[in-house]
Amino acid sequence: MTISTGSSYLDSLGNTGSSSTTTAKKSNGTLDQASFLKLLTTQMQTQDPFNPVDNTQMVAQMAQFSSTTGIAEMNQSLKGIAETLSSSRVGDAAGWIGKAVLVESKSATALADGAYAGNVTIDKDASRVDISLVDATGKVVYNGSATDVKAGDIPFYWDGKDAEGKAVEGPLTISVNAKDMSAQQLAATTSSWTTVSGVRSPASGATKLVTPLGSIDPAAALQIS
Repeated sequence: MTISTGSSYLDSLGNTGSSSTTTAKKSNGTLDQASFLKLLTTQMQTQDPFNPVDNTQMVAQMAQFSSTTGIAEMNQSLKGIAETLSSSRVGDAAGWIGKAVLVESKSATALADGAYAGNVTIDKDASRVDISLVDATGKVVYNGSATDVKAGDIPFYWDGKDAEGKAVEGPLTISVNAKDMSAQQLAATTSSWTTVSGVRSPASGATKLVTPLGSIDPAAALQIS
């Protein structure tokens, strides 16, 4: 590895591989402060007495190295701060384990009690809104409807049991049919409640909430209960 100091003479010393006294490399290919000072001392001892290194140039070299060292130390400090914040972030998110969060999704999964719940959101008043939950085979397992619905959130809830009282396994697809006052189709967004079962926080990534709907960014949670 070649390290440039800004001085052609000092660089020539650092690039000479034949003399062990003029190279100050560590095993990891970096130059620390002690090695730099040793290299600078060697430069002073071997300089041409009729053309010595200018004092201003030497001070500039030392200032440059000090600045570089300071930046390295600052980066290390910032890394430590980031690790601390990451630990704190995981601790905060861990408090969500066992709770239910409402997230935008086209699917719904059973909550701790086996029920399915969520919201349908429309941006205009509707004459009628039909909400269905459909299983993996395409069978409609739940139907709900409302008339003269105002724009906004429309909550839905189903206990998750079929006609025989058996629990229905998810995930279930949320299907919406909404019509405005002119019987025109309305756009709708869907969200569902899901239980947080854990927290995942890789060293080089963002913290995620582990849920039956998959890994979710905590910022994506619309509500928490």
